[in-house]
Amino acid sequence: MSDHRKLALWAADCAERVLDLFEAQHPDDARPRQAIQAARQWESGDLAMTGARDHAFAAHAAARDAATPAGSAAARAAGHAAATAHVVTHAPHAATYALKAKAFAGGDAEAERNWQRLHLPSHLRNLVP
Repeated sequence: MSDHRKLALWAADCAERVLDLFEAQHPDDARPRQAIQAARQWESGDLAMTGARDHAFAAHAAARDAATPAGSAAARAAGHAAATAHVVTHAPHAATYALKAKAFAGGDAEAERNWQRLHLPSHLRNLVP
């Protein structure tokens, strides 16, 4: 598996860990969840990059509609996860927004960062701040 695809999966995993912060406020808005699924579908070859990019735009629109900063950051994490299909440098942004979502919700951002680093393939750790 290419490093680009590995980073897309990692970004999707990071975003999924905070998705509930958006969905609790907007249970009928599936755009961030669909963006995370799009990242995974792109990784497996079941979705073209342009399709994943469309889902990224939709998740970012959901972020603008979010009721709280935590929900907005969670939706942005999902958007960046899907956008990783287009440009690999979106993956760290997915992780950063997941951390922001966790912090806005009063969670332990340091523990989340530790989880992210633990689940990032070791040879890719130099690519993510």
